[in-house]
Amino acid sequence: MTEQRYRSHTDSIYGELDVPTVVNAAGTKTRIGGSLIRAEALEAMNDAASTFVELGDLQAAASDRIAEITGAEAGYVTSGAAAGLCLSAAAAIAGHDIAAMDRLPDTEGLPSEILMPRTHRTGYDHALRAAGATIVDIGTNDLHLGTGSTNVEPWEIEANITDETAAIAYMEKSYTEPPLDVVADIAHDHDIPVIVDAAAELPPRSNFSRFIEQGADLVVFSGGKGIRGPQTTGIVAGKQEYIESIALQHLDMHVAEAAWSPPKRLIDLDNFAGVPRQGIGRSMKVGKEELVGLIYALEAFMEEEQAETQREWQNRADNIACAIEDAGLETHVTGGSDVSVAPEVVINVDESSETTAIELVRRLRAENPRVYLGGDRIDEGEVVANPMCITDDEADYVADRIVANVEN
Repeated sequence: MTEQRYRSHTDSIYGELDVPTVVNAAGTKTRIGGSLIRAEALEAMNDAASTFVELGDLQAAASDRIAEITGAEAGYVTSGAAAGLCLSAAAAIAGHDIAAMDRLPDTEGLPSEILMPRTHRTGYDHALRAAGATIVDIGTNDLHLGTGSTNVEPWEIEANITDETAAIAYMEKSYTEPPLDVVADIAHDHDIPVIVDAAAELPPRSNFSRFIEQGADLVVFSGGKGIRGPQTTGIVAGKQEYIESIALQHLDMHVAEAAWSPPKRLIDLDNFAGVPRQGIGRSMKVGKEELVGLIYALEAFMEEEQAETQREWQNRADNIACAIEDAGLETHVTGGSDVSVAPEVVINVDESSETTAIELVRRLRAENPRVYLGGDRIDEGEVVANPMCITDDEADYVADRIVANVEN
């Protein structure tokens, strides 16, 4: 019955391309498409594709809406959160200096060090380094020794600020420290910005303004995860001076100075000595369709009933857990957290079957349609089913396939 239910997957555009589809119980993972774009966004994108528009005007309109939602001075739409981090670093390094913009990622002679607490480092900070920044690690991982000491003390951050420091980068997760407002106070005492990576921190909607209120100068969100906009979009919210710099390093600058008239609320020409060359962000362009799609997805995200969405996720997770437990597998359902905003079904495979977690993940991903579970705990013998990106029918299918593959 479950195979019959999903025969329609082969009738999709991916079936025509001979590409297997995925039943996504892993959450908003980029490698399997992030999330499903909202219908409102798709309709708006289709409409946007039929007309030309000046992208600077469209970015200015997006900036107005992002500022309204976040409480920041301005905002900008980028080609994903990683691009937002890269452009934020470029803005911190180059500022309003168009000669510096022209040189990036060559930062010789420019303050280009970005301080990061050591436990905030991830593979995603490559996006900061791509702008020419050098990451300076601060602190230790002593918290994990169980001695009561912390990983990073505020004085360590302050002691490492020098004339070469361009910014402080902060990864927002439940385990990161020191608190953002403490880091922001230190940064602002030295007149340097704080860049916050909050790519996966939506929902809740309150996070839109939370980091700005705590003193962040630039906050980066994904547009293709919880917001359910185009996968190739991101949002930067922050100080006007940095958003201006981002815009100049991102927009098409192939224009005569005499004819250059960007919207003043996005770019104030009085702040710049002339038209810059094509900037480091030119390879990260955002199409008018994605821009409009993100704006409309953002509107829908702000209007939806979050409590109802949370209840749907909880019911779906509970149903998966019950079906799996009936087959003799050990599970527990987590509450939403800063790491995952949705409740998740944690399945202890190694302790309750002869199949290992790795074997289960591999088998499910080899099926057609592929079934993806979260593998972040695979080294602990556990897999995770996330309810965010599946329907109720798909949740039943996921449970069926888990049980079938464990029993084999």
